[in-house]
Amino acid sequence: QVQLAQSGGGLVQPGASLRLSCTASGRIGDFDGVGWFRQAPGMGRRFVARISWTGGRTFYADSLEGRVTISRDSATNTVFLQMNSLEFGDTGVYFCAAGHPDRGLWNYWGQGTQVTVSS
Repeated sequence: QVQLAQSGGGLVQPGASLRLSCTASGRIGDFDGVGWFRQAPGMGRRFVARISWTGGRTFYADSLEGRVTISRDSATNTVFLQMNSLEFGDTGVYFCAAGHPDRGLWNYWGQGTQVTVSS
């Protein structure tokens, strides 16, 4: 099993920056990629970004590229999502997930963290 523990999030004003963290533990070898998803109120989860666990290749949702950066710290098994120039539409619950994204498989999910952009 793999456990994903999230931290970060909170209430911020438009234009602010925020960094979310996702730390993996357990059977680290059970996945080859980690991603972030956003679930807006009343909506399904939408892909934000992902990173391959070994090579560090990154992929972003077209609508967010340029405002978000995904990175990883191999020493602590932590993946970060840096979000800049936050907009009202960025509000939602952010989930990290681990799995085999090249096969469309997300097997493990974090607990979710709320991000609210409000003035």
